[in-house]
Amino acid sequence: MQHIVTPKSHRMLFFNTLAFTVCFAVWTFNGVMITFLVDNGLYNFTLVQVGWLIGIPVLTGSIFRLPMGILTDKYGGKWVFGLLLLFCAIPMYLFSLADSFWGFMACSFGFGMAGTGFAVGIANTSVWYPKEWQGRALGIFGVGNAGAAVTTLLAPSLLNYFTGGNAMDHWRILPVIYASSLVIMAVLFLLFTENKKHHVQGQTMKELLQPLKSVMVWRFGLYYFLVFGGFVAISQWLVPYFVNVYATSLVMAGLLASLFSLPSGVIRALGGWMADMWGARSVMLWVFGISIATCFLLMVPRMEIFSPGKAITAAKKGTVSFVSDSLIKVDGISYPVIHKHETVANLDESGLLILPTKDSWQKPAVKEGDQVKKKQMLARGITKIYFQANMWIFAILVFVVGIAWGIGKAGVYRFIPDYFPNQVGVVGGMVGVIGGLGGFFFPIIFGYLLEWTGLWTSSWMLLFIISVICLWWMRTIISRMMRRAAPEFSLRVDNKPQSKYETH
Repeated sequence: MQHIVTPKSHRMLFFNTLAFTVCFAVWTFNGVMITFLVDNGLYNFTLVQVGWLIGIPVLTGSIFRLPMGILTDKYGGKWVFGLLLLFCAIPMYLFSLADSFWGFMACSFGFGMAGTGFAVGIANTSVWYPKEWQGRALGIFGVGNAGAAVTTLLAPSLLNYFTGGNAMDHWRILPVIYASSLVIMAVLFLLFTENKKHHVQGQTMKELLQPLKSVMVWRFGLYYFLVFGGFVAISQWLVPYFVNVYATSLVMAGLLASLFSLPSGVIRALGGWMADMWGARSVMLWVFGISIATCFLLMVPRMEIFSPGKAITAAKKGTVSFVSDSLIKVDGISYPVIHKHETVANLDESGLLILPTKDSWQKPAVKEGDQVKKKQMLARGITKIYFQANMWIFAILVFVVGIAWGIGKAGVYRFIPDYFPNQVGVVGGMVGVIGGLGGFFFPIIFGYLLEWTGLWTSSWMLLFIISVICLWWMRTIISRMMRRAAPEFSLRVDNKPQSKYETH
């Protein structure tokens, strides 16, 4: 970490961000590629095989973040990032030659290493900026998450262009283009960047890994498990969600999913600036609060609930002389019947119901000529509660939680340079591992929850619970520890920050 910002700092930030964008586009490549191959009947992979092919790059790009962060701290980001880009280009090119499940699996494992570019870039960006610039710099670097939207938006169009509906085998051009992009990016990175190491020279591996004993690292990891793991998972989960819940086309579902992932990636730069201005802790409190509120609203499913309502009973015994949908007569006494209105039942999806809507009516339970006793039911009451869960309101709420998570991704990494200034690569790598594993495990858990509950909104229930845990840990546990260690300082931190850069 250096003490002043220089033009070289900004140049390094630019190339780190550009390289990370390419890496993130590569990392999410299989989400589009495997879907295209299966949908067009080019390969008859089972659902399990499809799940592994889509998930394996996310898994490998996550579990290797820690060692890549260590290497960056030890040898500098120029060589580690440049060689990583060149390495990933090899399996990406070989993907164009693969012709079996195991061939695609091996290549996916290889280019999945592109996901480790995050840990490399975090360490290689942090070392070029002073403390008060860490949030902004790391936030801008995190904009590279938008590489996911680049693949989602461009790859399907390129595949359609190359295959043209007839030359289906021309899909192999796309991985060649991706491999070429990695090579070009590697050359540019090696030519126009400089190497700088963190102050870890001479440290043993045991000393490098020492920060991982701190509970603080795992707390940051949980935060990132939510904001980054949730981002990666929901980016993939939204496509089948829109198709199954709202019956949209695949193209529309992809567009709506991109509208979630693109702003969430770009807003990360603003999140870094906010963390510098108001402190990472304050920013994360707002992030968790918004996440809890939006997930709570999103977890309410589309539903129709029928319940017994207000019934009609006979005032005295007698004979039923007339029965219709709107009136019942018993020995000259008239009993008005509430007729069923079809407003809610027949509401078209183009209508807009923001809140749950209630409709009540009554249905005759007797017929003409029946002998009834006093207090006997003449018409049963029915109440229908309907919640539309309108698609556009849903999309707006998803957009809001995506923005919050985007800011949160920068907020989490704003903590690290303050607490671990000389182990940013190690700690950042470990936090990245945990977050990346969230992106791998969340969709699997979502699938099981959907199977067990039958509710697509069960995914938001899980995210709501994790958001509550994160907020509880930050507010209750950390505040309690600070009060025990330094009561007076804790009071100042909680109620009156000493400076705009306070992040504890």
